[in-house]
Amino acid sequence: MALVKTPSTLLPAQPALDDAEVSRIRADFPVLATTVHGHPLVYLDSGATSQHPRSVLEAEQEFYEQRNAAVHRGAHELAVRATDAYEDARVAVARFVGASPDELVWTSNATEAINLVAYALGTATLWAERGRGGEDLRALAVGPGDEIVVTELEHHANLIPWQELAFRTGATLRWIPVDDAGKLRMDEAERIIGPRTRVLAFSHASNVLGSVAPVEELVALARRTGALTVLDACQSAPHLPLDLAALGVDFAAFSGHKMLAPTGIGALYGRRELLDALPPFLVGGSMITTVTMERAEYLPAPQRFEAGTQRISQTVAFAAAVDYLGHVGMDRIHAREAELGGRLAEGVAALEGVRLLGPAPGEQWHGSERIALAAFDVEGVHAHDVGQYLDSAGIAVRVGHHCAQPLHRRLGLTASTRASAYLYTTSDEVEAFLAALSEVRSYFGVAR
Repeated sequence: MALVKTPSTLLPAQPALDDAEVSRIRADFPVLATTVHGHPLVYLDSGATSQHPRSVLEAEQEFYEQRNAAVHRGAHELAVRATDAYEDARVAVARFVGASPDELVWTSNATEAINLVAYALGTATLWAERGRGGEDLRALAVGPGDEIVVTELEHHANLIPWQELAFRTGATLRWIPVDDAGKLRMDEAERIIGPRTRVLAFSHASNVLGSVAPVEELVALARRTGALTVLDACQSAPHLPLDLAALGVDFAAFSGHKMLAPTGIGALYGRRELLDALPPFLVGGSMITTVTMERAEYLPAPQRFEAGTQRISQTVAFAAAVDYLGHVGMDRIHAREAELGGRLAEGVAALEGVRLLGPAPGEQWHGSERIALAAFDVEGVHAHDVGQYLDSAGIAVRVGHHCAQPLHRRLGLTASTRASAYLYTTSDEVEAFLAALSEVRSYFGVAR
């Protein structure tokens, strides 16, 4: 299976999953057979968190039953088994995203991964000011006069850490705006990303609009100025074939719970030489070489960023999750979700009094169609009321600002409703959602 190099040219190389295959996949997910308010569960909130197949649930249970021990510490057999499972999981997840194992750091989630990079860059500035570290570290320091660039699309996890880094270092935070529809202003990106830019952080796919960023163009702009690139892959790693090395980004973050793994586990990808140059984020046991009463020396990455007892069973389950996705085939999942995303957008846009956010049905932004989610505003009905009405029909969606207040404000909204699909979503579920959504305005008495 060949992974396409860039998202702007990413096209499914294999046919989409068909209904019979999706039906077999659903049998692996116990929760999908449950009912809500007397209706079969229609789970359209996978953008917030995914459901888990039995193989993932069993992998975590098997670890506790057969291999539970601390890693990288004990000399006994159980500790060896636990350490092997922990590091084997790193190999599996790294391979899944096109990275080397020593370029993948375990974190609690993507939020922690992005905070790790931002905090470590701030520490690099402090170390450089006090003469600690070598030339590689000094090259990472951020200070007054420097600029950190994000986009107006970002969810809070990829915005606030950069606000805080700017505050701690005296750098200036800038952002690439979007137009009235929410599309990135690439003309502004070319103007904003300049000689003072030290970091460019952006989402691979918007968790509100479903649009895919022009990664290749943004990376090229950053490289032109020598800026670091940080990719938020929360909404792409679960849904698109991903090759981080081929994308050319310096760092990337993603969460396990959005891609069939448990909560409490995520990962940071970083180019090896950058990870080895960065100061640690958390400090303590299991990440040092030598400690005196005055100071400590730290291990190379990834261990230098994994202080303390780690999330071992979650890493094992994460490996089971990517094994499951790999077995199904990410290109086939992507193709299936492209169909579902298109139908979601088409169906929502066709409803009177409902405003679809993001690309119009069939429309491409930056050369890519939307991922399988659709956020929308129902005229005259608050998003929370929409969500509760759908819930009464057994349909689970996300409501609120989706941790993206600035983007909602830019679009003239305080909240929206979001339906997001995954590999286990059926066409009938999408139609059931659209049918229920079509009744919302009349139910609340706002339809003409």
